[in-house]
Amino acid sequence: MTNEIMIVTCTGGLFFDRDYYINVHLPLALECWRQYGLKSASAFFPRDADAPDVAIGIYNFRDKAAIHAALASRETETVMADVPRFTDARVSRTIGFSA
Repeated sequence: MTNEIMIVTCTGGLFFDRDYYINVHLPLALECWRQYGLKSASAFFPRDADAPDVAIGIYNFRDKAAIHAALASRETETVMADVPRFTDARVSRTIGFSA
């Protein structure tokens, strides 16, 4: 069984509010995208001080179509509008799967 995953990477920037990301942004994404098939959202914070990534969000979806439906939804505007509240880092995303 595979899980379709969207990885959101925050790189660089001058600030990143981990508490806000964990306690507000991830629940917001779940609230907005659950109806499209988002099953869970979690965060990974690299310990290596030389790592270019400040944070990595791991969003598990039901299937690939669910990811695309969520990203195409009007709720994505709400999720993206929340980003400046916790970081000024560059945000990028990658879609893949885990086995």
